[in-house]
Amino acid sequence: MLLAIDVGNTHTVLGLFEGEEVIEHWRIATDARRTADEIAVVVQGLLAQSPLLKGADVSGIAICSTVPSVLNEMREMCRRYYGDVTAVIVEPGIRTGVPVRMDNPKEVGSDRIVNSLAAIDQYGGPCIIVDFGTATSFDAVSAKGEYVGAVTAPGIEISVDALAAAGAQLHKVELIRPRSVIAKNTVEALQSGIIYGFAGQVDGIVERMAAELADDPDDVTVVATGGHASLVVRESRSIDVHEPWLTLIGLRLIYNRNTT
Repeated sequence: MLLAIDVGNTHTVLGLFEGEEVIEHWRIATDARRTADEIAVVVQGLLAQSPLLKGADVSGIAICSTVPSVLNEMREMCRRYYGDVTAVIVEPGIRTGVPVRMDNPKEVGSDRIVNSLAAIDQYGGPCIIVDFGTATSFDAVSAKGEYVGAVTAPGIEISVDALAAAGAQLHKVELIRPRSVIAKNTVEALQSGIIYGFAGQVDGIVERMAAELADDPDDVTVVATGGHASLVVRESRSIDVHEPWLTLIGLRLIYNRNTT
């Protein structure tokens, strides 16, 4: 079985593949202070506690990370605890099959390339990937499968934290859909602003990106992923597909490209 690990700034998502299917998955906090030994304890604990995995062995590992310090510890964890398992880490030199048409390709995060590969493989191009993570990132992929550009906006969690910190009478609220857009209390007013505000942001940015990406904007497939995607997908007019495991799928594809 292939263990895919997507290390984000806030959360780390792990998924276990049997063939092309994600049969188990976990989401944990990303902690840059964790050592390789601590990461191994967490990973092995998650694998051991799942009733689906009794007797199953990890035969391969694929990792991408936006946090360099964590990536270093992940590398060491693979060396010490999974030395007999083939590990593919998305970094310079790894074959992805995604040409990067940016001024400085090295600036593009590995997760964005992984997502682009998965989106092209699953849905074809041109496409736009909207990743609701620490930041809300929009990635444009051409009909030829080239990564051609991006938009980055503050993420939902960052925006909520900033609003709570700056407003004396405002506080963090549960991120759920309010009863109506026009709220009758402060909590629902905040929820409405967050949910519908981000949906409007997504629709506005996607509309402009699609107009630049294709002669016919209707030809562009918009794919949503990331931890907060489910909050916005139902309220957005522009999102066509919600794929929560997009990065894990991309990691599987890259692992296969570099081991077969």
